[in-house]
Amino acid sequence: MALIVQKYGGTSVGTVERIKNVAKKVVAAKQHGNEVVVVVSAMAGETNRLLALAQQISELPDERERDVLLASGEQVSSSLLSLAIKDLGQPARSFLGHQVRIETDKAYGKARIKSIDSTRIKRALKAGEIVVVAGFQGVDEEDNITTLGRGGSDTSAVAMAAALQADVCEIYTDVEGVFTTDPGICPKARKLDRISYEEMIEMASTGAKVLQIRSVELAKNFAVPVHVRSSFSEAEGTWVIEEDKSMDSVLVSGVTYDKDEAKITLLKVPDRPGLAAQIFSPIAEAHIVVDMIIQNASEDGTTDLTFTVSKADYKKAISLVEKTASAIQAKGIKVDPNIAKVSIVGVGMRTHAGVAAKMFRVLAREGINIEMISTSEIKISVVIGEKQMERAVRVLHEEFIEKQGNL
Repeated sequence: MALIVQKYGGTSVGTVERIKNVAKKVVAAKQHGNEVVVVVSAMAGETNRLLALAQQISELPDERERDVLLASGEQVSSSLLSLAIKDLGQPARSFLGHQVRIETDKAYGKARIKSIDSTRIKRALKAGEIVVVAGFQGVDEEDNITTLGRGGSDTSAVAMAAALQADVCEIYTDVEGVFTTDPGICPKARKLDRISYEEMIEMASTGAKVLQIRSVELAKNFAVPVHVRSSFSEAEGTWVIEEDKSMDSVLVSGVTYDKDEAKITLLKVPDRPGLAAQIFSPIAEAHIVVDMIIQNASEDGTTDLTFTVSKADYKKAISLVEKTASAIQAKGIKVDPNIAKVSIVGVGMRTHAGVAAKMFRVLAREGINIEMISTSEIKISVVIGEKQMERAVRVLHEEFIEKQGNL
């Protein structure tokens, strides 16, 4: 008998009919002799609807109250799924984040899970019940409701699997697995049978929407096998697992893109020790994640400093940077929200030289200007104009995946 954690996304539970279909899948897993814990997202569109309501009240809603509001979406879907499972003759019990005691830090809207008390879940499983847990949410040490950010139900599911020492965490979504790139942009994109934790972390961090980055980091840290698959078919999906030697033979596993970034430049910053810390400390304290940073060579004792943040955070980041710019006597700020980040990812890069040069040649051939560059051991990312993003993805996929015999 296996212990399985299943997660169903918003599209999978987007209607009552789909919730009933999910209930059938869950019950089938139980009837095969497994213990089953299910984590659910809010119904498709519900989080955006609730956020829009908050923004009708206030342009910048209080973060604590916003999380209280947004967490209600998963309360609805977890209850409806539990009802649907019971209607099929199986005992089920739903839990909210505070009932399970998913404890997080205090970062409203992007909280990190600190611990999970699995006592009540284990008790319910021992009683033969299917457990349904509201994803995306937890509570801090003072019992304030917190949410984990977009895609946070993935993190809830993997954290639950780790806490329960589950045999597998199945992530059900509206696609059949992890693809080499977005099939909507490249019709020749294909589903990957397997991908390493490290590659999936890089793909998630560079725009792939199939899994949230923190969920993959947790899976890697606790060695949780993750199976990404479609809730609308029985096809085998993509396994996210430990790297093995066979994966090194593939130079590039995926081409990703992210349009959800904005670029901020501080002009003529005095070039002296400590100013970078002065600029970025308030941003960090506001829980804003900075992605890429470039500092130009110093001229006349000043330098330009450019960095990127998510579009969701860039207005807040600008307000913080404006205060700092005045304090450090920078000459001004430029903002460009019309950018995109395009990346290639693959563990094979570790053992192959010249990958970056080839990527830059391909983009230059297409007349695509590179504004920023960032690299890791298995990833190369470039920032380009948003209008050129789709063409960049297509030509890079053709050059690194289609022509390399990966298709």
